[in-house]
Amino acid sequence: MAPQTPTPEAPTRIVVKLDDLLYQRRMTMTELAERIDLTLANLSILKTGKAKAIRFSTLEAICRELDCQPGDVLGYRTEG
Repeated sequence: MAPQTPTPEAPTRIVVKLDDLLYQRRMTMTELAERIDLTLANLSILKTGKAKAIRFSTLEAICRELDCQPGDVLGYRTEG
């Protein structure tokens, strides 16, 4: 059976952990958005888990500025 794609009724199992990283680095969303050349609105969409995709270049920029690995930014929730 093929895996189901998330729908509005079934949220994704991918977890974005930007809040924790920003808190640990004492950095604001605005500061990160400016450093990675992304609008605050788009960064907010990513942070809240509402993004449908993320470019590797954006993920790379986030990791560069927060001095972290992609797995520190994104996680996978096994329970529904």
